Amino acid sequence: MKKKKAESAWPDELHALLADAGVRQVAIVPDAGHARLIKLCEKDQTMRVVRLTSEQEGVALLAGAWLGGDKGVLLMQSSGVGNCINMLAMSIACQFPLLMLVTMRGDHGEFNPAQVPMGNATQAVLEAMGVLVKRADSVAELPEMASGALRLAFNTFRPVALLIGQRLLGAKDFRKLTKSVSE
Repeated sequence: MKKKKAESAWPDELHALLADAGVRQVAIVPDAGHARLIKLCEKDQTMRVVRLTSEQEGVALLAGAWLGGDKGVLLMQSSGVGNCINMLAMSIACQFPLLMLVTMRGDHGEFNPAQVPMGNATQAVLEAMGVLVKRADSVAELPEMASGALRLAFNTFRPVALLIGQRLLGAKDFRKLTKSVSE
């Protein structure tokens, strides 16, 4: 009998950081990489999780949250960055903080060729739009990188993206996915 891999504690650490920083609005497009963090935020009575139809809605939602006195975070996958490009300028022009936690696809060990182009371009696209980009590729560095990104966004009123690499998340295995679908 195979042992189930122990679940990493990084979502719990991220949730604690967000809660300690007073984050009250969590904008999401459902994503397997953020699944545990989303569940923790949903259970947190001090946070409001808002499901979006597109990631660009999250930028506008968090602008309104900031104007209303709330801190927020946008949880998304790297493939959703392309949906936000025009809206990212709003954070810079209006000088409001925008924290984005971006789980990477098209990265280390990717099985889906369609994820590779945006995964490869994510950091460059964000930087071209004026977003400050940080990256975590290991569980050990994630809490410090997340804490720094959080402070950077809310202390400087700038858009900041923390890219959470597939080496940290674990690359999906196409053979396992197709086997579970066919069963």
